[in-house]
Formats: sequence, structure tokens, C-alpha cells
Amino acid sequence: MTTQQSNDTEQQAEKLRELFADAPEPVRTALENAIPDMQTRGSAPPLESAGRIGKRQGKVSELTMIAPVAPDATKRLRTLLEMLGGNFDGAEKVGTVHDMRFVFLDNDTKLLFATAYDGDWDDYISDFATKIPDLMDIVFSAIQGWPGIRDPSIKDFLVKYQIPADAWYVANPDLTVVETRRLQRVGKALDEFLDKIG
Repeated sequence: MTTQQSNDTEQQAEKLRELFADAPEPVRTALENAIPDMQTRGSAPPLESAGRIGKRQGKVSELTMIAPVAPDATKRLRTLLEMLGGNFDGAEKVGTVHDMRFVFLDNDTKLLFATAYDGDWDDYISDFATKIPDLMDIVFSAIQGWPGIRDPSIKDFLVKYQIPADAWYVANPDLTVVETRRLQRVGKALDEFLDKIG
């Protein structure tokens, strides 16, 4: 660590101490205990823009949106999601989806959709529009005013409800979905080989 980096981290620690000065004693103690670990952060890639909106760390980007639910759409979407039971074959066709979450909020009046994916925001939305447009329209018709994934205004519609992350953690920021699956196959083959010779 350079002298400048050391000075920067000490200034950050002092800023945190100031901000937490009126916090309860257990919190101030926890902060003092945590500061050394915070100052020796690992070498995670910095957060960057995912394109039009959202954050990217390494190769992985985030998208979180909260949108109003259309009248009577909650039951349809909830039933569909229950029937799918986590089996989102459409996401496999897109090929860049790390995860997805659907959560109903505020007495089923809002839908939170959150996902992590590889690459740029515009490309990600275009992939959904070209690879699984019908599934997108079925699922996201629950959002009030959904214009349809093929509508030229769809990206502006989505941006209207997207909330970029203020902070975000990615365990493996330099591994795409494809690279992760390849490593799993290699690991499985290696384990099978070692079992045969062992």
C-alpha cells in the first residue's frame, strides 16, 4: 500500500467514525473492530456502469426494478411462478443470466424484479426481446402499462422503474455464466478421472 493509499484509508476511517459518533455503543465498538478489515479490502474490480443504467463489477451486471402491478395481475403471475417452481428454461436460452428474483411488495401492489447478468444492459434487454419475447410478455404483463417486449419504447419503460444499486457484492466478478458452467464440467470430469485412478 502506498503512502497515499494509507492516508486515504485513514481519512475514510475517520469519516466513518464521525458519521457513527452518535450510534449506540455496540455499533461504535463494532465499527472499530471492522475498520482494519475494511482498510485491507481485496482486489475486487471497481463498480462501473452497466451501460444505460445499473452497475457492473468485472463481467457481471445488476438490474433491480420496482414497478406497479397491473390490476388483477398478481394472482396470474404468482400462479405462473409457482407452476414454474424455479424452472426458468427461458433464462437458459438467453445464456447470460446468473440469477433472478420476483418479489411482491406493498400488499401485492408492486413487483420487485432483481437479476444479475453478464455484460451490457442494452445487450441484455435485446437478448430477452429476441430470444424469449413471448415469455417476457407473459411474465412482465403483470407490470402496469407493460408495452410488450417488442415495443420500441421497452427500454425506456424499463429504465423508468429501475433503481441502480448503491452498493453490490459479486463473489466471482470475472466469471460469466458460460465460464462458470465450463469450470463445473471440467471439475466434474477431473473428479471422475481421479476416482478412476484413485
